[in-house]
Amino acid sequence: MTASGDRIPDLDWSAIPLFRGMSLNALDRIRPLFRPMSLEAGQELITEGEEGDEMYILIQGRVRVSKSMLVRDMHLPILDVENPRKVLATLEGEEFPVFGEIALIDRDTRSATVAVVRDSDFLVTDRQAFFEFVEREPSLGARLLLVLARRMAGTIRKSNSEMIKLSTALALALSRVREHG
Repeated sequence: MTASGDRIPDLDWSAIPLFRGMSLNALDRIRPLFRPMSLEAGQELITEGEEGDEMYILIQGRVRVSKSMLVRDMHLPILDVENPRKVLATLEGEEFPVFGEIALIDRDTRSATVAVVRDSDFLVTDRQAFFEFVEREPSLGARLLLVLARRMAGTIRKSNSEMIKLSTALALALSRVREHG
């Protein structure tokens, strides 16, 4: 893990969705909240199940978000594969995706693993710095929290929809098994 700010000064912060619509003055006040970080391909940025309180914005490169298909210490013979992980997303720096915001808010264990696929640069903040900023800059802090809340709400809606699809597919499969069983 290296900290490098080479590309950060030239970054158009207004292009980052988290900061969209904010004034130059607001962006100047937000910049110190984040520090630059760079990782080479093949490294893990976040490991599922570990504690963490940092949020990241990918500004260049590519990362892959994956989740274990098994609960820790669970063994299912049908899933005896070398790496029982499901890729949830591949994120590109050009889109300036935000991730890690759940741990930033609740300081719980990480819900997924984020691996660097292509050398990547990030903006990083942690829970303490973020909430100190919210206290110091309540108006800007509220705006950032609202954007993060909307993002999390969208994720919950998508997860609920996927859960309905999966439970419906499982119910149909079980009914067919009973019919032909």
